[in-house]
Amino acid sequence: MRIPDRDYARHYLTHLNYYRLGAYWLSFEADHGMHTFSSDTNFDDVVNLYVFDRELRLLVMDAIERLEVSVRTQWAYHLAHEHGPHAYLDQSIFKASFSHARCIGHVEEELRRSKEVFVSHYQKKYAEPPLPPIWAVVEVMSLGQLSKWLSGLTRGKDRQAIAKTYGIDEKVLTSYLHHLTIVRNICAHHGRLWNRRFGFQARMPKQPTLLNQSLNLQQPKQLYNTLVLLEHFMDIISPGHHWQARLMELFSKHSIVDTKAMGFPLDWRDRPTWKAV
Repeated sequence: MRIPDRDYARHYLTHLNYYRLGAYWLSFEADHGMHTFSSDTNFDDVVNLYVFDRELRLLVMDAIERLEVSVRTQWAYHLAHEHGPHAYLDQSIFKASFSHARCIGHVEEELRRSKEVFVSHYQKKYAEPPLPPIWAVVEVMSLGQLSKWLSGLTRGKDRQAIAKTYGIDEKVLTSYLHHLTIVRNICAHHGRLWNRRFGFQARMPKQPTLLNQSLNLQQPKQLYNTLVLLEHFMDIISPGHHWQARLMELFSKHSIVDTKAMGFPLDWRDRPTWKAV
């Protein structure tokens, strides 16, 4: 590996764990067993890749946040109208396989830990029922918990009513939320995202739509499909957003990044999701 500026390299290795940065120079190795690099490998390129991944995580987290808040809203709104303001306490609307008591326990724990004003206000003002209404409770649920509460609903028409907001099937929505819980945890713990292969792959839409035409069904376990679906949701949740343009700008700024390692097909720029940019 060429290191043009040793002080620059020393600075980065002072603040970035060598082992952590090493995960990014694996793609530059000619022989991993011998730990030898391709002849043109430059330390600056490794740092460039690391910075790209950090900025990518922030961009992905931005989209996941908006999706999470939106699904929280749809879940609470639909169940409150269909089953009442404390619908989540009604075990009968959830599958027998759904761990209702355990999930209620998680909600109670989150409420005990919460410093939100609405929680203390409710506890001071109301004695019964002991837990707040669904539109308040949903605000203390994690994405992982929300994913379970949604997929645990007994009636397919309840799940479908929520998924309809996003123009997809409920099985795709519940599967994708599960997948995004994994992605979010990676981002929250500053893990490597750009060339990761995910153990759990989200279910892909099967209808011959523009969304389906943009997906790469040959590489379902890599990040590309996650980004396509995030862009789909962003178009619905935040019309006029600049998320897609920011993603494209990120690729332009870090031209060293190999998009194939992320599952991007060769013709990805010509697929419907990206053509508008």
